[in-house]
Amino acid sequence: MKRITLICAAGMSTSLLVTKMNAAAIKQGAMVKIIAIGEAELKNYWGETDVFLLGPQVRYLLNRVKAEGEEKGIPVELINSIDYGLMNGEKVLNQALNLLKDK
Repeated sequence: MKRITLICAAGMSTSLLVTKMNAAAIKQGAMVKIIAIGEAELKNYWGETDVFLLGPQVRYLLNRVKAEGEEKGIPVELINSIDYGLMNGEKVLNQALNLLKDK
């Protein structure tokens, strides 16, 4: 099972996106566990995830988190702001799964 972690300012604004991503995962038959965390919790999840996706509101973290992810072999990417705004769970799930394929 692949673990996908979404990072936002407080871990709450991505809750709906997680729900939509889970629905898309069920539809696709993807074996994933998706959670949302606030940026303050990030340090606790490096060993608990296979990919990090950052919400647009924390884009300022991208370079730092991506550099740490490269050291640890964990892909890190920014969620497309349009997909985030539309809460397009399928596209965001596919983004995460594509990052995992490249891993």
